Amino acid sequence: MIPVPSNARVWLAAGVTDMRRGFNTLAAQAEKVLELDPYSGHLFVFRGRRGDLLKIIWWDRQGACLFSKRLEKGRFVWPAAKDGKSA
Repeated sequence: MIPVPSNARVWLAAGVTDMRRGFNTLAAQAEKVLELDPYSGHLFVFRGRRGDLLKIIWWDRQGACLFSKRLEKGRFVWPAAKDGKSA
């Protein structure tokens, strides 16, 4: 189990993200596009073009975490906005 603090927020990056990106590039995207601090302890969730892949970045106060989840069937439900953020 991952010990995410109870006060951590989960931010969804609306639209599509290039899933070749790693923590540093996704953190830069969170900072520039979402206008949020990627080192705040909140979780930032990004979705791939096909909708079957998610990447989550999280700074746990000790280091950078990058999680990914790929579905074998189906797609992740996602906000319809082209860009921006959703909490």
